[in-house]
Amino acid sequence: MKIRRDVFQAIADPTRRHILETVARQPVNLTTLADKYDMSRQAVSLHVKILSECGLLQITRQGREQWCEAKLKELDEVSRWVDHCRKFWKTQFHSLEHYLDKVQTTKKHKK
Repeated sequence: MKIRRDVFQAIADPTRRHILETVARQPVNLTTLADKYDMSRQAVSLHVKILSECGLLQITRQGREQWCEAKLKELDEVSRWVDHCRKFWKTQFHSLEHYLDKVQTTKKHKK
């Protein structure tokens, strides 16, 4: 059974976010990328695989080397979700502020 991964799972891990930041600047070969981390190459390769499965990285071969290139279009889904949450909570806090103002006004009139 294959696990379906999504972009939210991919960016949930700080190492994967750092890999994305690194590769977004310029394509990097997998060996160079693995050397940047204090973990096994297998562990870095697993992070890269997850990012690739989610569509955030594209891996290409040039001779014996594998190159990682960022494909950040999939982050649009995250951006839309964050915008939705921001609008929702802004409305909720505005409603709360209005309610608290109403309560304070009512208390002042009772004194």
